[in-house]
Amino acid sequence: MTASLFEPRTLGAISLSNAIVMAPMTRDRAGPGDVPGDLMVEYYRQRASAGLIVTEGVQPSADGKGYWRTPGIWSAGQIAGWRRVAAAVHRESGRIVMQLMHCGRVCVRANKQDDSRTVAPSAIPCIDPVPGPDGVPVATEMPEALTRGEVRQVIGDYAVAAANARDAGFDGVELHCASGYLPNQFLNPNSNRRDDDYGGSPENRIRFAIEALGAMADAIGAGRVGFRISPGNPYNDMADDDPAATFIPLLGAADRLGLAYVHLVDVAGSLDWVRAHWSGNLIANNGLKPASAAALLDDGRAQAVSFGRPFISNPDLVERLRRGADLARVDRDHIYTGEAKGYIDYPALTAR
Repeated sequence: MTASLFEPRTLGAISLSNAIVMAPMTRDRAGPGDVPGDLMVEYYRQRASAGLIVTEGVQPSADGKGYWRTPGIWSAGQIAGWRRVAAAVHRESGRIVMQLMHCGRVCVRANKQDDSRTVAPSAIPCIDPVPGPDGVPVATEMPEALTRGEVRQVIGDYAVAAANARDAGFDGVELHCASGYLPNQFLNPNSNRRDDDYGGSPENRIRFAIEALGAMADAIGAGRVGFRISPGNPYNDMADDDPAATFIPLLGAADRLGLAYVHLVDVAGSLDWVRAHWSGNLIANNGLKPASAAALLDDGRAQAVSFGRPFISNPDLVERLRRGADLARVDRDHIYTGEAKGYIDYPALTAR
């Protein structure tokens, strides 16, 4: 039985028509100036039947960019471009939140503006390569360690980005605290060697993420702010022998903020202990099938479930799951390239 997948629900201040969330996925289709264009408007419009769309990672500042052709939310042109995306989704009765992703040290110079900086908690480079403009992975550059004042400035950038997203018509924002990006770099003792109150103990290492979430909540309301975590995920040089030691204090502190949800990428069997230390709404993610996703909803371990790649090739994923229809396969050669091809040319079930 999968009926619970299609029942309306509420995450904080955001009402969903069903429990199926489109997970954030980088697609590298932004236009000049990292502005969302017609392709991105159509891409998100096609998938508006999801109960909630979480956008690809969006840089809150020029310094936050790490990958080629990822969109921003810090310029007037970017805000205007995203306003068209949000309007298109809302015309289809959908809901959409923007994932704010500051890449920190996970970047290469060729992907960034010439006058932007590469920053991190500490001057420790990411050992994992990052694709450059031609898609070929290259070594990352040495980041600059943020001063205490600069840490406060980056937190302010997140708050402004959240306000810009709301100005563009978005229903909320999600702070990307996973996958080795800047908040995760503060959380992880391998990338955070600071000796001030943003480093050292778990209580200090969670401070950046909690202050960013608090600033975003102050800007647009806590009920419109969520955050994404992936405890134990080694992606982007985030090896950690004891992720619970950091993430349990993070969950406890975040729980007191009254946020909309936590979005959990369960890569290491963390769901049970995350659920035990988080009283709010939880979006479960990673390799779910309709039956396993519905089971999480039915037993209360999750209030919504997210799917990633199935949404790439199935813009009408919700209807396909409702009917028990076959899913179209992803064109893996055009996940990050191809313009319209492999992006907005997947037909809906009714068009076949």
